[in-house]
Amino acid sequence: MSTATATLADLAIKHPGATRVFLKHGLDFCCGGRRPLDEALAEKGLDRDAILAEIEREDAKGGELTGWAERPLPELLDFIEGHYHARHRADLPDVIAMAEKVEQVHADKPTCPHGLTALLRVVHAAVLDHLAKEERILFPMIRAGHGSRAGGPIHVMEAEHEDHGQNLARIRELTADLTAPPEACTTWRALYVRLRRLSDELMEHIHLENNVLFPRALYE
Repeated sequence: MSTATATLADLAIKHPGATRVFLKHGLDFCCGGRRPLDEALAEKGLDRDAILAEIEREDAKGGELTGWAERPLPELLDFIEGHYHARHRADLPDVIAMAEKVEQVHADKPTCPHGLTALLRVVHAAVLDHLAKEERILFPMIRAGHGSRAGGPIHVMEAEHEDHGQNLARIRELTADLTAPPEACTTWRALYVRLRRLSDELMEHIHLENNVLFPRALYE
């Protein structure tokens, strides 16, 4: 595995195990995907050889995020809409309802994620607006073969991706990095499991767009 000048995005595109390893260690391969691997590892105090060995082990398990650099753009768009867009629309109302219940029942506990419900409502509205722009404006342009003219819409989407990333960071701050306290009830623990899946899938979604879809649409 050549990594002399590799970025997080390079590895996430080429190695199926990389995204799982990056998610596990909190390495931002979506909005921060263009950072050199060594720089990102140094910031986190992670050992380069250990991370690369972990990626190789995960590679053996396969993954669905690789291969999109060569697949037709309409197939990539279908995958993004059918998987990520559909999952975000289904998951966000559920986690909002669960967060509201947790905050109501456990409001007196110091470990309660106060403000999480309100933040998730902001995330929900922002994500729905973002998906609508992609489905109504940007994706039709790309499907019609006009991706090279889509620099403006793509710039807007990338800026909104940065906002999504900041919201995910805020969710982790409110939830002790999605770690349920010992006194957490079943709903509380389930909420954090669902939020982790939502966070991971939103990061994968942003990665595929920022690092695969957008560059290909602009220059193919």
